Amino acid sequence: MTNNTTLRITVTALMAALCYVAFTFLQIKIPTPVGYTSFHLGNTFCILAALLLGGVPGGIAGAIGMGIGDILDPIYIMVAPKTLFLKFMIGVITGFVAHKVFHIKKLQGSSLVSKVVIACSAGMGFNIIGEPLVSYLYYLILLGNAEKAAGYLVAAKFITTGINAILAVVIASFIYLAIYPRFKKNGVLEKLNPEK
Repeated sequence: MTNNTTLRITVTALMAALCYVAFTFLQIKIPTPVGYTSFHLGNTFCILAALLLGGVPGGIAGAIGMGIGDILDPIYIMVAPKTLFLKFMIGVITGFVAHKVFHIKKLQGSSLVSKVVIACSAGMGFNIIGEPLVSYLYYLILLGNAEKAAGYLVAAKFITTGINAILAVVIASFIYLAIYPRFKKNGVLEKLNPEK
């Protein structure tokens, strides 16, 4: 195993841990008539992982971190499969836009800033649409024919997901742009994500 592979695995694990901590301990649960939704910062580290490592490792970090958070929380354990899918896709989409469409490792200045924000927004844009839609279908199946009840939860999720998305885009973009110059100068960006 090369040093670069070890570094990538280690940073993926670190980002998964940060996703778990931010989701579990930096969370405000909101009760609804049929379940819970929440404000949290877990998505921040999922998209940051995708910016640093690429889409698939970023998605894996988010899915593992927030998936474990769901599994260990009695309130969310039933929605863990939904979380695994959605968080993996957030990472994949963010990483694809950042590295395959914009090639952010080659950018600087205002171009870098705008492309990082767009990549983060793409991943979170998916989540803003995907979370309520997948939640509606998921709860409809779990609750049977309770369309009205599922609708209440989806409306609440749309609001919390939107706020979570804005926070994630702002914070992850800020962190990435803050560490970018040092990581680029030291060659760490290339070691974390060697894809051309």
